[in-house]
Amino acid sequence: MSPYDLYPCLVRPLLFAMEPERAHDLTISAAHALSAWPWRSLFAQRVPDSPVEAMGLRFPNAVGLAAGLDKNGDAIDFLGALGLGFIEVGTVTPRPQPGNPRPRMFRIPEARGIINRMGFNNLGVDHLVRNLVSRHYRGVVGVSIGKNTDTPMEEAASDYLECLRKVHEHCDYVAVNVSCPNSEGLTALQASEPLRALVGALLEERGRLESGAGRRVPLVVKVAPDLDDGALEALCQVLMDLGVDGITCANTTTSRGLVTGLPHAGEQGGLSGRPLCGLALRTLRKVREITGGSIPLIGVGGIDGLCAARERLAAGATLLQVYSGLIYEGPALVRDLVRYL
Repeated sequence: MSPYDLYPCLVRPLLFAMEPERAHDLTISAAHALSAWPWRSLFAQRVPDSPVEAMGLRFPNAVGLAAGLDKNGDAIDFLGALGLGFIEVGTVTPRPQPGNPRPRMFRIPEARGIINRMGFNNLGVDHLVRNLVSRHYRGVVGVSIGKNTDTPMEEAASDYLECLRKVHEHCDYVAVNVSCPNSEGLTALQASEPLRALVGALLEERGRLESGAGRRVPLVVKVAPDLDDGALEALCQVLMDLGVDGITCANTTTSRGLVTGLPHAGEQGGLSGRPLCGLALRTLRKVREITGGSIPLIGVGGIDGLCAARERLAAGATLLQVYSGLIYEGPALVRDLVRYL
């Protein structure tokens, strides 16, 4: 038995006795401290080598960490030691920003869900780059990029481009976050015209960066689970026309259908965890249908066990990401997914 098998009965009750964001901050601080050798080796988790080829990259396995848990890249080495095949850090913005007022994170344990309205709180792209440069983790690292809250929407591309330029040399792929419901007006960037302008500019800039660096960094776009079929079709058509390298399905949802009446269900923000599972799966299936397998897909949202993971793979996902499932189930979830998938 691994020490991580005791997480649900020993560690989780202690963390869940704290205010959610305080528990999160404490966890990341501890993970940062334990990232140093030899501490991270003591907490390492062995998983089978199960490589996956996607987007021109070789992933040690198909199970990754979704953006949002380690926004600043402070705990990459410890998290990598848990056996994750890839880690997505961020969402990062050009300048540091505090995010929305607290409280802004809420657990719904009866439904295995989490609501957050963090608002892209992070220490800025320069801080993240320093952590990327100093990391020892040799798995795939992606960076989720966004815009500062006080940057006007008509100037959003400049923020995304600045982040791209700074992280390009130090990461394996870049994820474009245009679907977070907690940054005012951001989801409007999923409409065809602004999406084409933004992603087109990013791809053009990536081309210039590639010619200088001699390496290709895939560009992934993360979509919302709340788009109707028509909006999804229009979005996917733009991404296929432009030739993005991947699509992540899906971000958090503003829907509350499966948590109505539960404590904190009325809080504003994006809902993640098990209540998101069905919506995220529907989004993945629809995107797979529209794209016809022409673009690799990353499945995320409510994956907290083998059943949900297998559903995502069957629906067309090449790679998987976890976040809320890791909070509820602990690091053994990573081990079990890699071992038994």
